Amino acid sequence: MSGTYLGMPAFPEAARAAVRDRTLRGNLRHATHTIRAKRARAVTEVSDWAELREAGRRIKDHTLRHLDRYLVRVEEAVTAAGGTVHWAADADEANRIVTALVEETGESEVVKVKSMATQEIGLNEALEAAGIRAYETDLAELIVQLGKDRPSHILVPAIHRNRGEIRDIFRAEMSEWGRPAPEGLTDTPAELAEAARLHLREKFLRAKVGVSGANFVVAETGTLVVVESEGNGRMCLTLPETLISVVGIEKIVPTWRDLEVFLQTLPRSSTAERMNPYTSMWTGTADEDGPRTFHLVLLDNGRTDTLADEVGRQALRCIRCSACLNVCPVYERAGGHAYGSVYPGPIGAILSPQLRGTGSDIDASLPYASSLCGACYEVCPVAIDIPEVLVHLRERVVQGGPATRRGNKVVLKPARGHAAERAAMRAAQWAFAHPGVLRTGQRLASRTRRFHPRTLPGPGRAWTGSRDLPEVPAEPFRDWWQRTRGGEDGAK
Repeated sequence: MSGTYLGMPAFPEAARAAVRDRTLRGNLRHATHTIRAKRARAVTEVSDWAELREAGRRIKDHTLRHLDRYLVRVEEAVTAAGGTVHWAADADEANRIVTALVEETGESEVVKVKSMATQEIGLNEALEAAGIRAYETDLAELIVQLGKDRPSHILVPAIHRNRGEIRDIFRAEMSEWGRPAPEGLTDTPAELAEAARLHLREKFLRAKVGVSGANFVVAETGTLVVVESEGNGRMCLTLPETLISVVGIEKIVPTWRDLEVFLQTLPRSSTAERMNPYTSMWTGTADEDGPRTFHLVLLDNGRTDTLADEVGRQALRCIRCSACLNVCPVYERAGGHAYGSVYPGPIGAILSPQLRGTGSDIDASLPYASSLCGACYEVCPVAIDIPEVLVHLRERVVQGGPATRRGNKVVLKPARGHAAERAAMRAAQWAFAHPGVLRTGQRLASRTRRFHPRTLPGPGRAWTGSRDLPEVPAEPFRDWWQRTRGGEDGAK
């Protein structure tokens, strides 16, 4: 299992296998339809939802424009509160920092709050290589870990599993990781949750080191915020003697007042709740309560490169609510594993190729993992225009061009396999630049419409394999306009 999913095939190949799995499709359809229906009801309760969405967008954009200043403020505030700040340029550096910090404690195991940043860098694998075992404590992450699986959803990592599969995983694997599953365990949700609670409780009480991410970091006080629904996060954040938090640099918000906006939009967009059952906040260390030692690892890992892209940087607004996954027709059918990243769905299709680059087959294919229907933009609580970024990244894949990688300006080469697309786009560009040619082509297409095939041959077969070619109208728009309105407005 790899945090970076190296070696994954391109999206079309991975998705082809997924869409043939009826059990997977049934699990995904049931879960996503249920979540998005509940979310829609929760959002309609808020009369100023559009204003909250716009406020979230503006706060995030402001923070990203002044990120250098707010990062320094976070370091100063965390240090003043008794914590230690570490800076990690990439995954390898972050893993080295965290591994060394755990080794300094002399411990050989850690408990973890669900954290996409640590999955992104492959922290569990790095710790395992150093002889340190990391225990996931989020119920869905526990299922994924016990099943030797990968997460497939931002909010519900085990969304691809049904109750029967989870019962079988618990029965077979729990004893290898600690307390075994109870005898006669059934697939009822209450029994499965109780089995997980009993299994994890001994780990909470024994562990001396906790590892977390954070949903937000408040710059003015250095306060970290974790929102969750099960209480496992609260246990991991308060019981261990040492707490290590790995946080992407884009998670900063300037003030407590800014945080108030996201504590309204995040729960409604993710779990369809008015507020999260557990909202944990901590600032540095305190002698009377919580961990005695706190370390904050601020992670870049491609975020600065993404920030340099004027169109693509809006992906860094993401607050990981997963609303875009639950409305996406592509995700619903293909599932999360096909995206080859810890970030699946529409947000992953624009975030992963920017964090990792488009050099691999999987990353070059992700901008095409979309129908461009726009449903993801409509539900995004921070108004990320995902279709705009997808088209932007498709251009980068096909044409190459300037980009920023590891802080350096480079010129990317076009990806392999897009020669026909480049030729078609250049021909279209030339035709649109010559009105006479365009007019002649339109008239020719209309007059030969009876002979047009429904599917394309050669490379175009992939596009028409699941759709018909649009029917050409009997008359070009220009000719219709000249015939019906030409006498009035033709000269304008």
